[in-house]
Amino acid sequence: MSNQRSAREAVAAETLTVDLGTETGPFHGGAAGTLYGLYGDGVPSRAVVEGMYVRTVSTKAQDGIQHPGADALEILPAFVAAGGRDVYVYHTDIHRGFPYEWPGATGEERLAAHLESIRRQAEQVQTLGTVKSHVVYVPFNEPEGNMFGTGEWSYDGVSWRTEPGPYFAAWQQAYHLIKGLDPEARIAGPNTCALYPEVRGFLEFSRDHGVLPDVITWHELSSPDEVRTNVAKYRALERELGIGPLPVNLNEYAHNYHLSVPGQMIQWIAAIEESKVDADMAYWNIAGNLNDSAVEAGKGNGQWWLFNAYGQLSGNTVRVTAPHPNVQYTLQGVAALDRAKRQARVLFGGASGAADLVLTGVDAEVFGARVHLRLQEIPWTGQVGASAQPLRLRDLELPVVDGRVTLPLTGLDEMSAYQLILAPGGNGATPQPPSVTWRRTYEAEDATYTGGGYAKNGPEGSPSDVERFATSGGHHVGGLRTGSDGVLAFDVEVPQDGTYDIRVFANSCNLADLVRENGPTNVFLRVDGEDPRELRLPLGYKWAVWGHTDTEAELTAGPHRITLAAQDPELGTTKGDAVVDKLDLVLRDEREAVYDAEYAALGAGARISYAHVGASGPGVAVAPRGGTVTFWVHAADDGEATVTVDLLGPGEGLLTVNGEELGRVRRGPVPLFLAGGINKIAVTGTSELLVVDRLRVGAARGLLPVRVSAAEEGVLTGTAHVTGLSYATGGKAVDGIGAGPGNALTLTLTAERAGRHALTIRYSNGEQAPATHYNPDPVCRHADISVNRAAPHRVLFPTTFHFNNFWNLSVPVTLDQGPNTITITADELPDFDGHTRNQYGLRSAYTPVIDRVSVTPLV
Repeated sequence: MSNQRSAREAVAAETLTVDLGTETGPFHGGAAGTLYGLYGDGVPSRAVVEGMYVRTVSTKAQDGIQHPGADALEILPAFVAAGGRDVYVYHTDIHRGFPYEWPGATGEERLAAHLESIRRQAEQVQTLGTVKSHVVYVPFNEPEGNMFGTGEWSYDGVSWRTEPGPYFAAWQQAYHLIKGLDPEARIAGPNTCALYPEVRGFLEFSRDHGVLPDVITWHELSSPDEVRTNVAKYRALERELGIGPLPVNLNEYAHNYHLSVPGQMIQWIAAIEESKVDADMAYWNIAGNLNDSAVEAGKGNGQWWLFNAYGQLSGNTVRVTAPHPNVQYTLQGVAALDRAKRQARVLFGGASGAADLVLTGVDAEVFGARVHLRLQEIPWTGQVGASAQPLRLRDLELPVVDGRVTLPLTGLDEMSAYQLILAPGGNGATPQPPSVTWRRTYEAEDATYTGGGYAKNGPEGSPSDVERFATSGGHHVGGLRTGSDGVLAFDVEVPQDGTYDIRVFANSCNLADLVRENGPTNVFLRVDGEDPRELRLPLGYKWAVWGHTDTEAELTAGPHRITLAAQDPELGTTKGDAVVDKLDLVLRDEREAVYDAEYAALGAGARISYAHVGASGPGVAVAPRGGTVTFWVHAADDGEATVTVDLLGPGEGLLTVNGEELGRVRRGPVPLFLAGGINKIAVTGTSELLVVDRLRVGAARGLLPVRVSAAEEGVLTGTAHVTGLSYATGGKAVDGIGAGPGNALTLTLTAERAGRHALTIRYSNGEQAPATHYNPDPVCRHADISVNRAAPHRVLFPTTFHFNNFWNLSVPVTLDQGPNTITITADELPDFDGHTRNQYGLRSAYTPVIDRVSVTPLV
């Protein structure tokens, strides 16, 4: 982003105004909700869930047969432990199909059976202890399109919107049933597809019969402007009817075109936060990835980082005036002022080009005469493309003039979101340089294609077609597939000699015929016709679901041609079928990643101070005994990283990584094992005062010993067997583990020292259950892992979309010095009652296919 603005940009620049002098209420955080976003404990990882600040989850009833995973009572304890607030139990999803195929020959039989399933669920909830207070019952979902609509599976073939009597009676029965079992239970409804006019009658009936929901729910598969309009309309209805105000959850919102795209989702977040309601992102695709926020088990994409920034707003929200108020697909934002922290944060995005970000009401008693500004970009990285932390664009200090600060912006990208953090200036902080000094995007549809099979596909998602997926430039290119001689050539030009990261945004649908045969599509990259290398392009659950495959090249200043080909004379030919969206070229930054403590998450009495000489930034975090300073840290892969906690003064602290206590905070660089993706690193004060300046993360130095064992070298019992898979290490992996403890893999791994280690498993999982409607239904597999014959620890493994596509997953274990025996097995898990089995292939009896296992000390 340039500081310079052309005359044309100056004329075209819009203004986003943030009035820090007008507060609009306590920060709520309600937009961070998900429908079917959690599959089970570990998918996604605890760090991913906690760091996204997920507040509410809507999910299927326990043991439901609607989709694999996401069973309410299985996800509940881990979700609450990760800071979650409420789990909304969709009782209707106990049934198969959509519309729901509730059993029975008549409406009365169907309703009776449905109420009995609610009774069983409510009785199960009563066994959960204190976490049951986090359950919210949803007896009926979208009744007008399902149980009380006009279709085949309707109660009587008449919509409740026409004749509400049967639905109202069913609601009354369900309400009394649940409250009879637990008077403190919370019940949500009507859970309609929209805020229909007929909801008024529902509220009147519920008020008059003493069955008013504890939480009002409806779906906003509409637009952010309708969120604001409809919540206001509902609040007016409450006042008119003399009820409430009741909590509201818009427990399905946003479409495929919006999800994963920070510049789109900030518009929804702004509307939801302004309305002070909860809301859950809609479930259009697969369970367990936080609605296209989580990648693999433990990584986040751009959308995840947006919600991470949103969840760290604090204090009170303030008035934000957009250039086009309440108009979707324009520049929008949300902001909060925390007077105790002496910080304001602004999240904004949704438009390309230039804009002026104007802050008014900047209180001199809070910020002083000069302010320190940090501007970050949260780019789109695809639905299944992992993202590093937000990019630092600008770090500067400006004077406050008549309570006002203006920051001119250029080069905004409508797919990105941006964060501005405002803090007191004038403390001698050294402005940090941009994270990236040069980057360019090259669209595949603008590249030169030679050979056969070319297809320019699209347009994909757009404001007029929100059911399709977001795609850079709206189009993508096909042709690189089995039997093709195609070559896609990108003509690029770079400003200086150096190492450049090359990121190929691409996709192969895992169920496409040519992809089923071999898994990830391989293509061949060359630079100026030289330096060939094979790339395996990302798999996705549908076409146009984007991830990225990364490589690097040494380039000299000037023009170059980067080619992707289906054939290479030295390396071979493509197997599969891929589409390419774009190529990103980025000048490599070899510096350490820096996480400033004054922008970290604080807890248990930790505070920010702007008065410490020698701080690298405008402030520091000061932790009393027990106070915490938490950093959300990205690592590209599982393995060693060099981590330095910069302290000021003599204080002492405890270092915790992903819940593992690693001992006292040491001064200077320390080798730590980090999981690929999102890591929660916390510093806890253990002295009267600990002053934390920043945390730095650098490359590995080879100080942590790694011991690796190929799975086929282990002891295989029962049905476990070696299988050939081309992308496994050495072309071999072990399959058939599970369906009983006798079918096992046992490995011996040697640890140099006793203590906590990361057990990293390279695995594949292509199991997928038959779907009943538009949601693909990949199945997570699990493994019961026993170390030295101790009680097994259960680990859940998300889909890799194909059995020839391998990912890493790491779990902490305790090892003895010397040889250690690792035994891996599995069996089909029963339902909540401990003996009933699922009949629809929604629970696997097997572990994933295992390629290799390694152990690394955590520190």
